[in-house]
Amino acid sequence: MNKGDLIEAVADRLGESKSHAAKLVEAVFESITEGVREEDKVAISGFGTFKKRHRKERSGVNPATREPQVFPATTTVGFTPSQQLKDHLVNH
Repeated sequence: MNKGDLIEAVADRLGESKSHAAKLVEAVFESITEGVREEDKVAISGFGTFKKRHRKERSGVNPATREPQVFPATTTVGFTPSQQLKDHLVNH
């Protein structure tokens, strides 16, 4: 499922237009993004937790030139599904 599919599913489920569903989906995404940025994590009961993660600097090799290189430290986002979501995926 991609974003367009999600918007269509929300529109169908709510009986709303796709443009209204798109605004709802965007609002949820923006709220999650803001929450992770400002508070380091967003926990959604029954679904899971989005959490800011820090990757350390690491060394590696450029596959094209085979030259060693250093990858800088970065910040990324991880997702941990709730037990309820895991159970739902296994049992259906």
